[in-house]
Amino acid sequence: MEIREAQRFLEIVYGVRDRARGVDKTFAWLVSEVGELAEAMLKNRGEKSAHEEAADILAWLLSLCNVAGIDLEKAFMEKYGAGCPRCRLIPCGCPQS
Repeated sequence: MEIREAQRFLEIVYGVRDRARGVDKTFAWLVSEVGELAEAMLKNRGEKSAHEEAADILAWLLSLCNVAGIDLEKAFMEKYGAGCPRCRLIPCGCPQS
């Protein structure tokens, strides 16, 4: 499934709820899921838990983009489609800091 297709799918599944929740609360859920992934990875709760939390993050990001009117695939390609946004190389040639 491509990014745009996944975003449309989540619009079908959760769009009504997401819009009722609004941008602020949807963003808060996304941040909460990032925290859950961090906890899963730092506390080594297992691969399954980390995979599930990563999937949740993607789902909430796509939902947030739906509510905010962002075409995530388009935004991603505009920023990263030519390679590194800073040096424009593939792979990135920026000095590591």
